[in-house]
Amino acid sequence: MVIMLHQNSVMSDALATAVTGGIILLVCLLFEETAKRGLFDQKLNRKLVHVSVGLVFMLCWPLFSSGHRGALLAATVPGFNIIRMLLVGSGIWKDEATVKSMSRFGDRRELLEGPLYYVLMITFACAYYWRTSPVAIAAICNLCAGDGFADIIGRQFGQHKIPYNPNKSVAGSIAMASAGFLASLGFLSYFSSFGYIQGSWEMVGGFLMVSFASALVESHPLSSQIDDNLTVPLACALVGSLVF
Repeated sequence: MVIMLHQNSVMSDALATAVTGGIILLVCLLFEETAKRGLFDQKLNRKLVHVSVGLVFMLCWPLFSSGHRGALLAATVPGFNIIRMLLVGSGIWKDEATVKSMSRFGDRRELLEGPLYYVLMITFACAYYWRTSPVAIAAICNLCAGDGFADIIGRQFGQHKIPYNPNKSVAGSIAMASAGFLASLGFLSYFSSFGYIQGSWEMVGGFLMVSFASALVESHPLSSQIDDNLTVPLACALVGSLVF
């Protein structure tokens, strides 16, 4: 099943790209506005962007056709943001609202690290795995919901630190595994309703193992040296390839 926006499949995919791009732009503009108005702490605002953009993007996947064309056209949406991060992060394109909403400390050069890796990983998961693969679900859900809530919950309830990494908390790691797993189950149900994936208890168990592994990777000291926007989805792809 696919949601056709036009009788011609090529035109339908083109419209799906435009609609998806417009939705993602609205989400980004919303959080740019909250950053300007100071409605949230800058770090919280950044993490809300982190949680929302990838998951909202994945909600739009049924708009596209099956096969390589649909996957590649869908991937152009986060792919455009790769270019945007490069231009803004390098200073070629001045966009203070984007810098404020996506950076920790308001430095444009931060966009060339975590935010760039974020859109790179989502673009790759979309183009390579697409919506028939549980690996795509696991990678994006643990990157967005898992990693996002690890930081949000960890800052609020992170008094008890992990013995092997004092920069990470037990509460944050539990939140990461739980949020990534629950988001994965939600998208499994969502894509199953369209017939893209056939859910099973074995797949549920696979999502649990992937979310547990991603939480371990995120809590490892190495993730402070190599950005966890890279390590988490790569770990999901590796473990996912073994359990799915």
